[in-house]
Amino acid sequence: QVQLVESGGESVQAGDSLRLSCAASGRVFSRNAMAWFRQAPGKEREFVAAINWKPNEEQYADSVKGRFTISRDNAKNTVYLQMNSVKPEDMAVYYCAYTLSFPIRSTRAILNWGQGTQVTVSS
Repeated sequence: QVQLVESGGESVQAGDSLRLSCAASGRVFSRNAMAWFRQAPGKEREFVAAINWKPNEEQYADSVKGRFTISRDNAKNTVYLQMNSVKPEDMAVYYCAYTLSFPIRSTRAILNWGQGTQVTVSS
């Protein structure tokens, strides 16, 4: 129903900044929530950030709060993740996610996933 395509993942140094993008297409309902999850090798997929259709409703994992910023451009059906002060532990495949509920409690709330974009961080 909803297709998600991530972009922007790259290899960066610790302390650098980068921005991930996710473009949604298909049957995208206006009152949706978009989120970013990440998965490092050998680890479970974990929640990073989410943003609701209602203005000023964002959700962050404690590990990224104050460093990452999630935003969206509804005219472009695109969600972004601005990553500042990147740490080695941020290295993972980042997945865009679509849901109709907010806040996000677990991966079980996700209706559609993107294919992921790799973020590599060297120290």
